[in-house]
Amino acid sequence: MARQILDTATAGGAGRVFGLPGVHNLAFWRGAPAPVVVRHEQAAVYAADGWARATGGLGAAVVTTGPGAANAVAAFGEAAAARSPVLLVASEIPQVLRRPGRVRGVLHESRDQAALFAPLAKAVFTPRTPAEVAAAVPVAVDTALAHPRGPVYVDVPADVLARPAAPAPARTPRPTVPGDPTAAAAILEGARVVLWAGGDALDVADEVGALAMHLGAPVVASFRGRGVPPAGHPAAVGVPPHEPEAAELIGSADVLLVVGGDLDGMNTRNWTMPRPPRLVVLDAAAPADPPEWGADATVTGPLDATIAALRGLLPSREPWAPAGLRENVLSRLRADPATAEATALLDAVESARTVDTVLVCDMAVAGYWVGGYAAAPAPRRLAYPVGWGTLGFGLPAALGAAAAGHPVIAVCGDGGLMMALGELATLVQERLPVTVLVVDDGGYGMLRYDQERAGEPASGVDLVTPDFVALAASFGLAATAVGSVAELAAPLAAAVGSRAPHLVHVPARLTPPRTTSPRWHE
Repeated sequence: MARQILDTATAGGAGRVFGLPGVHNLAFWRGAPAPVVVRHEQAAVYAADGWARATGGLGAAVVTTGPGAANAVAAFGEAAAARSPVLLVASEIPQVLRRPGRVRGVLHESRDQAALFAPLAKAVFTPRTPAEVAAAVPVAVDTALAHPRGPVYVDVPADVLARPAAPAPARTPRPTVPGDPTAAAAILEGARVVLWAGGDALDVADEVGALAMHLGAPVVASFRGRGVPPAGHPAAVGVPPHEPEAAELIGSADVLLVVGGDLDGMNTRNWTMPRPPRLVVLDAAAPADPPEWGADATVTGPLDATIAALRGLLPSREPWAPAGLRENVLSRLRADPATAEATALLDAVESARTVDTVLVCDMAVAGYWVGGYAAAPAPRRLAYPVGWGTLGFGLPAALGAAAAGHPVIAVCGDGGLMMALGELATLVQERLPVTVLVVDDGGYGMLRYDQERAGEPASGVDLVTPDFVALAASFGLAATAVGSVAELAAPLAAAVGSRAPHLVHVPARLTPPRTTSPRWHE
């Protein structure tokens, strides 16, 4: 059964599966290809999430029973917040030892392991026979990939995992129902429109760009939607809505046209950002939770078909927004002594990357800058865990993006990297093209900033950190020490260009950007 599960995940798009072997799930490592072995179960799910974000396909992870499954919960929650299509398969105690309603102290036994995941999962499956596994796993894959996407959880008893495969039932494609954009077109007719590109627009970036040009509408992308449309597109605003210039642009429109969701708290400053008087929403499917802002018109259905129909109903018009907004914002930030070093970091990262490079950001001040402000030359070239805010995401998620064939820059702080140090070993073992950029401020820089703003002494935020270059060397990992952000560009470009695992360390204490909540209302 274990091989059948892996084959089903692969057929769903998970070209690499990530996991950690344990006494109950060793069946996954019989035969080839075997799952990529990481050093912590949380990292397995982060890596699967990174694969899903970089490819748009299924990410998959396998973990063992009890503490192995529990270790995966935080990363599973991040996948849920980001609506990543992730399949997590955990083993359970052998079915032959299970007694309904009783916990007898069997190794790794829990009263209800699946209940750990139920509040976060799009769906939970607990098959208990080979036939049930053969039926459940394909449904789980389809469920994860169907809009609104999200992670699914499956657990399988260890003795069932080891049994021969069972016949899988035929899979029936889910029907798609096109939406009717007539009401939306009536609201958009003749209006000044700002187009909001959410994460579900990643697969229709070209269509969104064409619609924006047709309507003369500037496009503001959510954190998940970065790269829709790509940097350099005439309609792309290219900065987050938290910056005053972008917020003013949004507020001055007649209609906000939202394609693909993400009008959430972190993107909208908890729904306090300026908004036009009317709201039109195009969604691939109805969201699991009702949106905070009610729409004047909602169209639900395949986004490519909806956009094409909407273009057919509306006449084209000239752009109404001023050009050069991104350049103006970056010029202001470069001229401000408080943010000049952060923009130098952005410049170094952008000069080191190629169109194919994926930027994976951790929850660190440097990650906030890159996640919100770095140019996105294509969809799915940036992963940022802002939804749940899981510190330690950066390096393990980078493993998944790199396993999908992309060079990766993982932008980490020293604090977050300490939560995933074991994955440096995975990086070397798998020879993945990841450059780990460690921007070291000697602790938890965002929390230090919060305390400073509150007039409080620093407490719990200044940490002992290792010699990261020496630490990298202990793993056999090439590493470069850079004295300052001003000297970063060339060494970072060389590391990325090597297409080999590398760590680059630079000391810097950056001022957080306006995308962080303490600065939302400055």
